[in-house]
Amino acid sequence: MAPSLPATINIREPRWDQSTFQGRAKHFFMVTDPRNLLLSGATLEEARRVVEDYRAGTVPPGLTEDQLWRAKYIYDSAFHPDTGEKMLLVGRMSAQVPMNMTITGCMLTFYRTTPAVLFWQWVNQSFNAVVNYTNRSGDAPITPSQLGTAYVSATTGAVVTALGLKSLTKHLPAIIGRYVPFAAVAAANCINIPLMRQRELKVGIPVTDENGNRLGESTAAAKKAIFQVVVSRIGMAAPAMAIPPVIMNMLEKRAFLKRYPYLNAPLQVGLVGFCLVFATPLCCALFPQKSSMPVSRLEPEVQAQIWKKDPQLETVYFNKGL
Repeated sequence: MAPSLPATINIREPRWDQSTFQGRAKHFFMVTDPRNLLLSGATLEEARRVVEDYRAGTVPPGLTEDQLWRAKYIYDSAFHPDTGEKMLLVGRMSAQVPMNMTITGCMLTFYRTTPAVLFWQWVNQSFNAVVNYTNRSGDAPITPSQLGTAYVSATTGAVVTALGLKSLTKHLPAIIGRYVPFAAVAAANCINIPLMRQRELKVGIPVTDENGNRLGESTAAAKKAIFQVVVSRIGMAAPAMAIPPVIMNMLEKRAFLKRYPYLNAPLQVGLVGFCLVFATPLCCALFPQKSSMPVSRLEPEVQAQIWKKDPQLETVYFNKGL
């Protein structure tokens, strides 16, 4: 009979060393795996049961370490790390590649007319709003009015940027016009993410010690978390929106797409998908999910609150969100 699995494996942390980029990349290749979307509700609930039982000190008979880590990554892909709630399907990080390859491919294909720009920027920001809400940090609720304000502001910002740049690039080479969608997406990320997470900027996000003990809420930590997510999202979009336009422009010059115009959209979507398969996990890995900052950089009142509990504490940790 196989020996029972010890109850000392720390599945609250990722399997790989998160202090290195390589470890974080391995972690996010698992979390963003699109195949996780195909898992049934029963499989997700079974993974949740295994994880919660193990955390509570109950080891199911016959459970192996690989099975435990598989359950942990299924759980992480579908349930929010702070609230424990099942996340919206299209808002999960495992939906990033299939959703973004379709939306981004269409944005890069249908960028020449104003109605097309309006429609695809609206679709993209609607999707981003769902993703930003689903992957917010902390367990504080966000009101419908805050959601509505963020959604309208981000969509307006993206559309205005796209249309403004489109008008400015009318008389420039065609390749420049192909980069208008990326500029609009980058601008919208700078608007959408802070607005969707505005409550964190007002009341702060939970900060903990190394063992996960909650010490308070900090707006300084929220600012750092949101900045890191904005950088990651722009980096995530960059290869998918920068490389395909160059390739498509070359194909157009060689008359390939004039002979086979129906291949335009499928080619764009395929190229974007290929880029996103790698860019999504690698850009998520730019910063640790469990981010940290010195206590001395928190707000004075939060510093006082923390040092009252533990005068020796120098670093706090927080979930930066995705």
